Amino acid sequence: MAEVKEFTLPDLGEGLTEAEVVRWLVEVGEVVAVDQPVVEVETAKAMVEVPCPYGGVVTARYGAEGEELAVGAPLLTVAVGADASAPAAAEGSGSGGADGVAAEADGADAGEDGGAGETSGAVLVGYGTGAPPARRRRVRPTPVPAAAAGQVNGVASGYGRHGVTPEVPVRAEAAEPAPGPVPVISPLVRRLARQNGVELRTLTGSGPDGLILRADVERAIGAAGAPAAAEPSAAAASAPAADAGEVRIPLRGLRGVVADKMSRSRREIPEATCWVDVDATELLAARRAMNAAGGPEAPKISLLALLARICTAALARYPELNARVDTEAREIVRLERVHVGFAAQTDRGLVVPVVRDAHARSAESLSEELGRLTGAARDGSLTPGELTGSTFTLNNYGVFGVDGSTPIINHPEAAMLGVGRIVPKPWVYEGELAVRQVTQLSLTFDHRVCDGGVAGGFLRYVADCVEQPAVLLRGV
Repeated sequence: MAEVKEFTLPDLGEGLTEAEVVRWLVEVGEVVAVDQPVVEVETAKAMVEVPCPYGGVVTARYGAEGEELAVGAPLLTVAVGADASAPAAAEGSGSGGADGVAAEADGADAGEDGGAGETSGAVLVGYGTGAPPARRRRVRPTPVPAAAAGQVNGVASGYGRHGVTPEVPVRAEAAEPAPGPVPVISPLVRRLARQNGVELRTLTGSGPDGLILRADVERAIGAAGAPAAAEPSAAAASAPAADAGEVRIPLRGLRGVVADKMSRSRREIPEATCWVDVDATELLAARRAMNAAGGPEAPKISLLALLARICTAALARYPELNARVDTEAREIVRLERVHVGFAAQTDRGLVVPVVRDAHARSAESLSEELGRLTGAARDGSLTPGELTGSTFTLNNYGVFGVDGSTPIINHPEAAMLGVGRIVPKPWVYEGELAVRQVTQLSLTFDHRVCDGGVAGGFLRYVADCVEQPAVLLRGV
């Protein structure tokens, strides 16, 4: 017999508990190789192509495009040991792929087909990086009784072509349930069915391609005269009725994670903000001189890179701000390496890409890395590793045309520097009134890691470097 293996959504990064299905890369009945990407998902941190650790024939897919799945929820099932002839045979049987899959040993060596005989090299949490090679088997369909086909045809795959979707699911007492996983929209629906003794295999889902919804289970419970579980009913009763003029936007995916992180930051961190107006005329002149000295072919140094370089120099003088608070141990943890995060607004929402070891980079290296990460943020190709681990954040809200802000600290960091727009303003320069390029700098800091003297000293040093970039030469 061919072994049908279930591939669940793996842990794709630090703290991620869910992901949204963006695009399926395989179809039911398609032969996949070990580590072949099978689905593209969007997590709260990045767009990720998920490789399958099994090789064989796809017998079921779970989750429509746009649906959110929890880590550990089924993604697809694969008939391991099936050869390429299985899709056509399975389709001809009308069983929807996962129903009635049988296998007969054909005596072929596992090396004949690069499917299940290979081992996975993908590092997927819960799957490891290798598996013993499976013997190749030839898959052939087995007949499904007509009564059973009427109940489960097209259900096991969740995307079967010939599935029938009646209005009310029926409990087929005479039909023997087919083997294999059952397509259910969420684990909560499985729990509701289990609590009320409903056999999911006897139901035909009213969702897309036979997907079993919560309403299907509740109808089956009502038909059997069993009371529904108290927990889901209470939740439904407590949900407020939507006003006809309301638009409800689910807090999920990136938006949900941002909301949770901001709430946690405000709840845990006693933050304070100080700010100062500075004359950035000399910094802009220094940038023009650097770019002119590099020639037309040399990469340009961005203003954000110069500000990041100033911040790393300031953190070397005031290491109290390159830290985090361990609330459980009641300790301040000072960090030796500086990983600078920078706020980037994208079509998906606000993300904070991270420049690793910013303290060891030159202005040119910082500019190159900032440009690369900004481009990746815009096209959604940042990896989870490029969005985690920052120790200090630089927030250039001046690009939105505003002068000041009191931002929320990027938990669990201890500080964030905000930079407003640079605009010409009247300024007293060398004892005379002049028009200078002025900006406002604001430092939001965790008052647990330091007092106002440290925060003020940090901000003043940054302001001095902006007004007189030569101050940085003292540390070169």
